[in-house]
Amino acid sequence: MADKTPTESKAPFATRIDPTKEGLSQEQINFIRQVELQQWQKKTQKLRTRNVVTGLAIGALVMGICILAERSSVNTRWLHSIR
Repeated sequence: MADKTPTESKAPFATRIDPTKEGLSQEQINFIRQVELQQWQKKTQKLRTRNVVTGLAIGALVMGICILAERSSVNTRWLHSIR
């Protein structure tokens, strides 16, 4: 039962259209450009969000390290002043 191979589908799937090789009308070319622009905008928005989140995380990590280092140096100075 597990060794059965799936049959080939007769349904066509999406292929990239090259506007320079295909005989497309100006309306079709404009539609393709519009769709590609929307895809780029969606992708760049996701990247921008991810970059902001990554930057905030790195900033929080650096601030945490700085605060711990400052506390450590303050505690060390305090211990040396007692002696």
